[in-house]
Amino acid sequence: MASISARSLYARLTEPGEFAILDVREVGPFSRGHLLLATNLSLGLLELRIADLVPHRSTDVYLCDGGGDESLAELAASRLESVGYTRVTVLEGGIQAWREAGLEVFTGVNVPSKAFGEFVEHRYGTPSVTATELDARLSNGEEIAIVDSRPLDEHERMCIPGSIDVPGAELVYRMGDLDKGMPIIVHCAGRTRSIIGAQSLIDAGFENVAALENGTMGWQLAGLELEHGSRRTLPDPSPALHDRALTQARDVANRHGVRFLAPSDIESLRSDARTVFLLDVRTVEEFECGHLPGAGHAPGGQLVQGTDEFAAVRNAILVLCDDQGVRALMTGAWLRRLGWEDVYVLTDFGEDGSLEEGPRRVQALGFVAAPTLSVAELMSLSESRVLDLAPSSEFAAGHIPGAFWGLRSWLRQSLEALPDTGRLVITSHDGVLAHFAANEPEARAANAVVLDGGNQAWSHAGQPLEQGRERLTCPPDDSWRPAFIDREASLASMRDYLSWETALPDQLSRDASLRFD
Repeated sequence: MASISARSLYARLTEPGEFAILDVREVGPFSRGHLLLATNLSLGLLELRIADLVPHRSTDVYLCDGGGDESLAELAASRLESVGYTRVTVLEGGIQAWREAGLEVFTGVNVPSKAFGEFVEHRYGTPSVTATELDARLSNGEEIAIVDSRPLDEHERMCIPGSIDVPGAELVYRMGDLDKGMPIIVHCAGRTRSIIGAQSLIDAGFENVAALENGTMGWQLAGLELEHGSRRTLPDPSPALHDRALTQARDVANRHGVRFLAPSDIESLRSDARTVFLLDVRTVEEFECGHLPGAGHAPGGQLVQGTDEFAAVRNAILVLCDDQGVRALMTGAWLRRLGWEDVYVLTDFGEDGSLEEGPRRVQALGFVAAPTLSVAELMSLSESRVLDLAPSSEFAAGHIPGAFWGLRSWLRQSLEALPDTGRLVITSHDGVLAHFAANEPEARAANAVVLDGGNQAWSHAGQPLEQGRERLTCPPDDSWRPAFIDREASLASMRDYLSWETALPDQLSRDASLRFD
């Protein structure tokens, strides 16, 4: 198995050519320390996500884990090689060796994008207002348009009172009606998306725009109350406002070197042995109504906020599509400034007959079906041991009564924690992940079977669910909840998060593997 030292890998990161760094731990350990350019792809989900994150099996893939006695990277290398990846290398000693070599280790997630937000604020002087200032202006009766640049589910959880949800890539597209001299304040939960959102409007020619400093966390730290449950949004723009927004977005994209591409030219790029990510930056509803074959879904604002979650191959080609144009153009301009050199926007979205409906189909590499039983058969068993591999948050929200929760990454430990008697049944969200787990040696030795259709089949059959986090067989390290997610987060944790975010540029200056344009 090929391996590489920390110093040699660090040198590789500044060389030309495509590569991917995959940290195969769960997101919890990953958030506590990782390489700057690493994408988090846990060992348990490897075969389900690798085809989307690293499409070409000849790409240079570097794997890392925590080091020490961990063998996750070696297991991941074996699995990748078994499904055809030919250039897989393991970081010797993992993160522990990286630290010992004196190299920078970053905490949190989506670090390049978070640091980029701070860079943008300093580089452009993006205006901002504090929560106290905004509250005073509103109390004085000033008419202000407050917009939330996050996805609707985050807006609904908590927002600045009276704000309207307009996710980042939608701002220039939908805000034309509000550009009438009224002050516009853009907020998110913290800093990045409000800064990028405000600067997007300024770049497009909007006036009297500012970011809310520290977002909803800043509002809470000022002792002010948030609103919960809002679903306020803006409608699609009129044809005249759309044409205006398209002109504005084209100007921004041209200034920052975004290029244009016809759909028929995509294959010629791929034939040059380049990795091409075709990404649809519209809303999930629009995507599922009809998208180009092979396109992934990456809402524009979230793509800028967490590019590593959608495209793991550095120096790859990014091709953005959007039937209205505006969102792809604005997103492309930001990706260029984030350091992605080859960014294109499709000039033609395609005819209706060529579009696919529904969510993106998951490519599960190396899938082998394991023995299954139906919901009815599970209910008829006198004794069973159900191991649920769904995300821990999903398990807490609702699971088969009596089920245990575990991680495929730690399958042996999870199986050892189960009772000794009863038929071993493995389930997951839709059953696919359960098949991979049931085919591992430890599960085969226990004659494991898979619940056909997984938890979805159980729910569709009208069976009851149990809530809570009881019967965990390992720590729920598959989730990371920053301070801005929890409504009940402490003020101290919010301050710590904001301090981490504002300190990122200084740390980034000590790592030569990434430079913004």
